[in-house]
Amino acid sequence: MKKISIIIPAYNEEESLSFLFERLNKITREIENYEFEILLVNDGSKDRTIEIIKEQRKQDNRISYVDLSRNFGKETAMIAGLDYAEGDAVIFMDADLQDPPELIPELIKYWEEGYDDVYARRKTRKGETFLKKFTSKMYYKILQKIAGMEIQRDTGDFRLLDRRCVNALRKLRESQRCTKSMFSWIGYKKKEVLYDREPRVAGKTKWNYLKLIDLAIDGITSFTTSPLRLATYISIPTFIILGVYFIYVIAKCFVVHMAIQAFQAIILLILFFSGIQILLFGIIGEYLGRIFVETKNRPLYLVNEYNGEKEKNEIK
Repeated sequence: MKKISIIIPAYNEEESLSFLFERLNKITREIENYEFEILLVNDGSKDRTIEIIKEQRKQDNRISYVDLSRNFGKETAMIAGLDYAEGDAVIFMDADLQDPPELIPELIKYWEEGYDDVYARRKTRKGETFLKKFTSKMYYKILQKIAGMEIQRDTGDFRLLDRRCVNALRKLRESQRCTKSMFSWIGYKKKEVLYDREPRVAGKTKWNYLKLIDLAIDGITSFTTSPLRLATYISIPTFIILGVYFIYVIAKCFVVHMAIQAFQAIILLILFFSGIQILLFGIIGEYLGRIFVETKNRPLYLVNEYNGEKEKNEIK
């Protein structure tokens, strides 16, 4: 009998967990010939999330949990789930039930047909603002153009991964993580499944626009070095403009016999080139910051306990 691990990162989800367990229990009990592991990664929650998970585990031994020592972020919680998952395949989903568990049988069906990465693509995104939908659409367009490989649009973390995809992702240990990009990078045989994304069943979203901007920056800079080429792309037209402006100034002096104010030209040139330099330094700084973090070689996370036992090997 094949085993499937359902990995669920959880941060302050006490209001959602009862609904989550109810729907997961119903769906997994209806699916025959498979063994399920429901693995929750408590990402340093400050509410009763871990207590509720422990109580539920006493009633259902299919439930496992990894309790991280503090909040490390969803991306790190996901790799922690992959490290501890025991299944022949894993399914990522959120605790807020925006990703419907009822889609799990269809994901498994395509997995059995030979697909390694069965990802759910959103047809609609209920409960989200126009601004969030628009910015998400533009982000994927930009990432698609500069990435150099196919990126799944309107696709989150809700997907089924075969064990060989899991093993591949576990090898990627960088600390500045963008798992959505990693899903594309590892390749393997992929299959798309369409669904309508629901609003949160309870609680409030943990993502604000500042965090989403940070995630977008991580996604671009951790996935491609294309922004570094902006220095070249900007320098070429800059020198062309500078040359044209120089010719204009010389021609004006000889033809019109009208001298321009020197301080005006100096101020404009200083502002122009200073702006370019600041932009380029900002891009280079993003990459240098990531080099700084990676060279520390710190563990991605620390574990407080796993299924009620203090971890002997706390570092992953």
